[in-house]
This record gives sequence, structure tokens and C-alpha cells, in this order.
Amino acid sequence: MPSSASSLPARDPAPRPAPGRRVTDAPTRMFHALFAASFTGAYLSADSESWRLLHVTLGSLAGALLLWRVVYGLVGPRHARLTLLGRRVAGLAAWLRGLASHRSGPGALARQGLPLAMGAVLVTLLALAVPLVLSGLGNDQGWGGAAAEQLLEEVHEFLGNTVLALVLAHLGLLALLGLLRRQNPALPMLSGRVPGSGPDRVTHDRAGLAVLLLLAALAFGAWQLSAAPGDAGAGTTDKGTTEAAAAGAPPAPARRARAPHGDDDD
Repeated sequence: MPSSASSLPARDPAPRPAPGRRVTDAPTRMFHALFAASFTGAYLSADSESWRLLHVTLGSLAGALLLWRVVYGLVGPRHARLTLLGRRVAGLAAWLRGLASHRSGPGALARQGLPLAMGAVLVTLLALAVPLVLSGLGNDQGWGGAAAEQLLEEVHEFLGNTVLALVLAHLGLLALLGLLRRQNPALPMLSGRVPGSGPDRVTHDRAGLAVLLLLAALAFGAWQLSAAPGDAGAGTTDKGTTEAAAAGAPPAPARRARAPHGDDDD
């Protein structure tokens, strides 16, 4: 006689939630994380002479990452192409015309306008990152001599504050888009996936390339920091300050320490 337990129908295991569709590959996500960290660290260390070498290193790393992204956007897979950024803002002119003519309601305009605004912010941010890095590099390496130093420094500071404002606008638009759609719009840059069923837009995650990008960034930062002379600039300043204090004279203002030039590494 079969037992009562064996006579009960077997229960199907609870279905696991679908992981969603993959829309962003690992190298793109790694670039986003490294570029954001480089800019944040460079901005926070910009006003301290003690952290100037770190500021220059992170700024140079941001420039190298940007160059990698351009190359990856030209020869990489279709979903990472730079032309997609242009498509994200292609409808901005039509949206502005609809806004002026009041042909669409406020809700429709908001749903259409937020993604377009995010695309415009991203395109502008990446475009301004190029002169931001170049002006910082030119100021550090003394391009144009003393006559251009002050100009480059002012341009670099202005662009840094402008890029920061764009980053904050990007975060604000992400928050508004999340409230409107009731989901986390940052998921593509965190997990690479978005909720929902359907085929993956990205078939290969390319995690190995993302690891290589991370290792290259770490190696670049270590090389930049190790190639610089110790605290030569700080030692000179401290020595001069000590001698001036011993002589009873006011200390001379500290000179801005520059990162080593390319021929100093030899």
C-alpha cells in the first residue's frame, strides 16, 4: 500500500525570476566606473598641492580611458559604437518643436524629454572631457610658457566645474527617470541587464577585456606615481620655509609643484 506521502502530487519548484536582458557589455561598464572614479578623485584633489601628483595621475588616466572609449566606439561591437550617442539626441529638435507647439501633453513630453536630455548631457560631458584633460596636461607640462599658464589654469578650472555640473545633472535625470519608470535606470551600468523578457542585445559580455582594462588602468596609475621623484618639491619648500623662519624672515610662498616631464624619467 503506497504511503500517504508518496500519493501527494509533487510540487513544482518556484520559478526563478528571469535575469533580464543584457544590454551593456563588461568593458563599457568598466570604462564607466573607472572614468567616474578618475574624475571624482581628480576633482577632489585639485585644490591641494600635497595631492597634485595624484590629481595629475588621475587626470591623465581619465584622458587615457577616454581615448580607449573612442577606439572601442569605432572598432568595437555595434552596441558600443559612438554613433549610438548621436541617435540618443537625434530627436531633440523634434521634441523642442513639440514643446513649443504644445502638440503633446506634459506627461508625454516628460517621458520623451528625459531620455533626450540624458543623451544630450552625456554627449556634452564626453565632448568637454577632451579639452578638460588637454588643458590640465598643458598646464602641468608648461605648454606655451608662463604667458599661457594662467589662462590654461582658468580654462581647466572652468571646464572642471562645468563637467561636475553635468555629472550632477546626469545623476538628477537618472533619479527622475527612475521615478517616472518605477525602475532603476542605472542597472545597465551596474549589472549590464534590464528587467524584462526577450533576446539579449549584447550576446557576448567580454569580461576578459574588462579585466584587461582594469589591470591596464592600475598599471598606468602605478607607473605614473612611481616615475615621479619623491617629495622633491615639498622638501625644497620645507627647507626654504625653515631657513626663512630661522633668519626671522617671513616664509616665501610655496611654488606649485609640477609633475615630472617626459624627459625626467630617463
